[in-house]
Amino acid sequence: MKSLDVKVWGVRKRDTKTPSYGVRWSVAGNVFSDSFRTKALADHYRSKLMRAMRDGEEFDKESGLPASMEQQKVTVSWYDFALRYLAMKWPHAAPNTRDGINESLTSITVELLDERAGRPSDEALRKALRNWAFVLPGPSDRELPDDVRNVLHWVSKASRPLADLAEPATARAVLDSLKLKLDGTAAAAETVRRKRRTLVNAANYAVDLGELRENPVTAVRWQKPKVSNQVDPRVVANPEQARNLLAAVSYVGGYRRARGRRLVGLFAAMYFGGLRPAEAVGLVETDLSLPGQGWGSALLHRTRPSVGKQWTDSGETHDDRGLKNRPTEDVRRVPIPPHLVALLREHLATFGTADDGRLFFSEKGAVVPSSTYYRVWQEARLLALPPAVASSPLASRPYDLRHSALSTWLNAGVDPTEVAERAGNSVEVLLTRYAKCLDGRQDVANRRIEDLLREYE
Repeated sequence: MKSLDVKVWGVRKRDTKTPSYGVRWSVAGNVFSDSFRTKALADHYRSKLMRAMRDGEEFDKESGLPASMEQQKVTVSWYDFALRYLAMKWPHAAPNTRDGINESLTSITVELLDERAGRPSDEALRKALRNWAFVLPGPSDRELPDDVRNVLHWVSKASRPLADLAEPATARAVLDSLKLKLDGTAAAAETVRRKRRTLVNAANYAVDLGELRENPVTAVRWQKPKVSNQVDPRVVANPEQARNLLAAVSYVGGYRRARGRRLVGLFAAMYFGGLRPAEAVGLVETDLSLPGQGWGSALLHRTRPSVGKQWTDSGETHDDRGLKNRPTEDVRRVPIPPHLVALLREHLATFGTADDGRLFFSEKGAVVPSSTYYRVWQEARLLALPPAVASSPLASRPYDLRHSALSTWLNAGVDPTEVAERAGNSVEVLLTRYAKCLDGRQDVANRRIEDLLREYE
């Protein structure tokens, strides 16, 4: 049916419980309509009809659609769409975010595979998707090993249609699959929530592209795993324990090799300065004020998070970024106490700096890998803590030194606004995360309540 017999009306808002917008048009006297979640989507659909009409396309009397839009209705597989989604997200995502998106898309893709002859092993599927499919440059832009090419070819044939996500049962099955690890045991709550965020975001992108009418994932009544945003008070070391741990670090690896000695200042910066590990790793001498007496300061503007080479644009293991959750050019000045000033001055006198001015570096001058300082910390815990305490969560990770620092400041009565400024957090996040670590605050509150009640006795 030629476009001369086609009429397209405007977009109208429908009076329904859930707001929607309708598009109406006619082909050879037959009226057709479609509804959309937002006015923008409805306008976009109407513009495609109008464009086809102006171009003189033939409209089908049964479906009411032009040939170009009929072709677009050809089923798009989840796998093909996931590759498009990754290409859209990758350039603007941080390396660790890229890693998370990759892991999420791999899990979802495996769940959305049909039973088909020649299925590769689960390990081969995940390796091909994780290491080759969901990494840029993509599989179509680089040479692939034959076995990987065969696996991904099978995936492209076995992948279910993206439209299947619109079925509540399918969406729920995908969400449920995110709760399990490869060995069938329960995944961490934060991991599940992170993967769900990727799925929701991908479905929103599918809506923007017109591949899905609305986001089917958010419509599913599914119990999200509960994630605790509060720091476990058991990980917080008191000042005496922290000093013993820092002293033990200096004994790790012997004196000459100095595997531990060259990292004492790194851990001390986390405890006495409240720095994140990536902030401490990125410290350079020119950003420090280390007077002979009194308090010094560190001007933070650079972090060196440890990520895989495949996630960074530079191809290096450590990314070079600005402060967490801050604009790239932002800085944060952190006062550092005299004890830390003395430790850093001693570190500089003993080890100097790397070629680029970094305080902490490996024996060969490279950026200190997180695996290296994690192993040193575990050895120091065994030296500093009694066996019963060493097997407890107390300071089990280097990051727990930052938790200990912030908890100590709050318990010392430092204004939360000042603590948040030094830590690079909002006051709301600070008080929420460290609410369980504020020892003694209940006693203060109890005394105030008793004093008030006593006035009325």
